Amino acid sequence: MVIQMQRAKKITLGTPEAITPVKFSNVNNNLIQGDVTYDTSLIRFKVTASGCVIEMPLDPDEEVFGFGLQLKGFDHRGTKKYLRPNADPVANTGDSHAPVPFYVTTKGYGVYVDTARYASFYCGFGKNKNRENIRNKAVAVTPEELYEKNKTDEITQMVIDIPAAKGVDLYIFEGDSITEIVAGYNQFSGGGCMPSLWGLGMFYRCYTRYTQEEIIKMADYFRENDIPCDMIGLEPGWQESSYSCSYLWDKDRIPDPDSLIKELRNRHYNINLWEHVFVNSTSPIYRPLNKYSGDFEVWQGLVPDFGTKEGVDIFSEYHKTNFIDKGILGFKLDECDGSDYTGSWSYPNCSEFPSGMNGEQMHSMIGNLYQQTILKALGNNRTLSEVRSAGALAAPYPFVLYSDLYEHKDFIRGLVNSGFSGLLWTPEVRHADSKEELIRRVQAVIFSPQAIINGWYIDKAPWIDMRATNEIKGLFEVRMQLVPYIYSAFYQYYKKGIAPVRALVSDYSSDQNTYKIDDEYLFGDSLLVAPILAGETKRTVYLPKGKWYDFWTNQKYKGGYHIMETDTIPVFVKDNSILPLAQPVMYMEEGTQFKLDIKVYGSGGTIILIEDNGMTYDTNYKEYILTGNKDEDEQVILDSSRYCINSVQYF
Repeated sequence: MVIQMQRAKKITLGTPEAITPVKFSNVNNNLIQGDVTYDTSLIRFKVTASGCVIEMPLDPDEEVFGFGLQLKGFDHRGTKKYLRPNADPVANTGDSHAPVPFYVTTKGYGVYVDTARYASFYCGFGKNKNRENIRNKAVAVTPEELYEKNKTDEITQMVIDIPAAKGVDLYIFEGDSITEIVAGYNQFSGGGCMPSLWGLGMFYRCYTRYTQEEIIKMADYFRENDIPCDMIGLEPGWQESSYSCSYLWDKDRIPDPDSLIKELRNRHYNINLWEHVFVNSTSPIYRPLNKYSGDFEVWQGLVPDFGTKEGVDIFSEYHKTNFIDKGILGFKLDECDGSDYTGSWSYPNCSEFPSGMNGEQMHSMIGNLYQQTILKALGNNRTLSEVRSAGALAAPYPFVLYSDLYEHKDFIRGLVNSGFSGLLWTPEVRHADSKEELIRRVQAVIFSPQAIINGWYIDKAPWIDMRATNEIKGLFEVRMQLVPYIYSAFYQYYKKGIAPVRALVSDYSSDQNTYKIDDEYLFGDSLLVAPILAGETKRTVYLPKGKWYDFWTNQKYKGGYHIMETDTIPVFVKDNSILPLAQPVMYMEEGTQFKLDIKVYGSGGTIILIEDNGMTYDTNYKEYILTGNKDEDEQVILDSSRYCINSVQYF
């Protein structure tokens, strides 16, 4: 995909606070050129008794998307969004594992509001117009009719209400499509992350009560049955204290952790350790961290202040010495979001921290700060890890969001929304009530940034008792076929800021048919994915204008609406694309070579394949431009130590 030079401008209103996401991020201010076409004279700002308010006009036909990982809503025009970190959002209010004060519209611009406060966004509310004699005689008979979002042919306002602050910096990004706008925001954030190669393989999290012997047995299960798996994750049971965390091995379950690490590494697994940020009094870092922590506890543990250099250094150095230097390169950073509706846990908003943050600001930024701390410990090592909360400017962090919630439709909507805000999300698979549900969930997760099966409360792989091993193995192999393609998509994220997963409206911003589609998404530049939920056998799929090819059958489709009835997941390849599919391998390491079956669609296309060591940041990236031209019968040639061509097919 060709991305034009984005236009961006910073606008300072009032007196911004000292503590904001930009102040704690490595942003690229060189991208802020100040040459936007947006009429900034239309922006209204005022300081109030409770904070400050910004008003920006919205045209009648202007749609609004973004605000981070929104599981309950998609098109936000006519709604209020209260952006608060929360582990268990119950409605379309703005609560999220990863709320982000950045939105984009179908009028060619996006706005980032640099605040760590719980801001409210009123997306299209009308100002007082001193009206006369306007009657509405319609009588609603359902709650849906009664409270339906107002449709108007008038200009309304995006009202941004920020508590406590007496000023704020706005960043306006412009582009010819939402994809370009978001790419500008991602590049300003520091660019998209470049994950480890192994991070794109299959990932299995073990039952939390497994012993050392049982962990090895689970690892052997995959190898003995030729089921692809790159990562083994250990859940809270690996620690002697986990709520709060000691970060010490439980010697009853795992008597020889060094041996466990060695045995898993010898079987070509990377290891991922569960933890959260709250530090138990038995931890070796409890006392050193005490004076660099907040004034409230969570689960009788410290809340470290990663806004201080000392807090970061103590935590990261411990992880480097005790885990990373021993070969552990993955972490699951759990429960950094807080729970207001179910568990009622975490620290109060009035908490105080040595860095000067209060609890509200820390809630908004602790997910990002936690990721930064672990990345410091990892140093030159690349990863693709997990985190349960993130915020603004998170694109550079190779961590994927997940949730303890489990509504499949919401999980798909999370995938669609994630690309608006520089976030990665996995619709992770845990249990299923039927074989059909399990397969439908796995079908979706293999077409996501991280293909994870989380068996933390399941004492055996969930497909075994359902007699679905062959089907699941086949889907895992499809994921491994896609790795070169996904790696190429992440390289675009890294170099250009183009999100690897995007809503249809992101690329097709002028196509009004895409404005309400929250259950289809673009996976890289060439694939359109339309998952079918459990209990359903068919669905309507919208294909944007042009020709598309069924990924499974190669049948050709025209743009428009299609009814798809299938046991597989509907996936379509864009016309004039080239798709490099690898013959499946069981795992990936530095010397892995992919044997590619090249598929060329339509008149042909181009894709950039990346050759590097796949493991570290100090690698050299070699770009191989892979081109296939059906009309000219051009031979596809590739001279690479990472890739070799097995076959070429034209469709």
